Amino acid sequence: MSIAHSSETTSSDAIPKGDLRHALIRVITFRARHHYGRAEWSPERNRQVFGGQVEPHEHRYRVEITVAGPLDPETGFVTDLGALDRWIETRILEPLGDSDLNQAIPEVADGRMQPSTEALAGWVLRRLAGGVQRPARIDRVRVWESDALAGEARPG
Repeated sequence: MSIAHSSETTSSDAIPKGDLRHALIRVITFRARHHYGRAEWSPERNRQVFGGQVEPHEHRYRVEITVAGPLDPETGFVTDLGALDRWIETRILEPLGDSDLNQAIPEVADGRMQPSTEALAGWVLRRLAGGVQRPARIDRVRVWESDALAGEARPG
């Protein structure tokens, strides 16, 4: 297969400089346990709805945090990676690493949230909001609980 190129454009001017979006993706991992259930439901109904997931079980979570924004003209970076890593450590890894998510996440502990991968992605996104210096922003959080299952959250 060959690709025809127009003599009127080169690879450097095919996309105007201002039309690019840049993103940095930080990947973290941690182990944690969780289980599903609703306190107001009977054990039978919980098992009917959630199956074996009503029993505590552990995952090695993989979390992808995407920060999008313009490149800083002085550094060439979307965001300060050291500051982002410290924020992630404090807001996500310290409270969740080697934890029981049903106890570590207040919204799960009080029954407002189930610890599903998609709900966990939203929780991580909300916890990290405000920790990235503007004009950059958290663009997406994807949480993998296995190689075959992930949940994702994006702002508004």
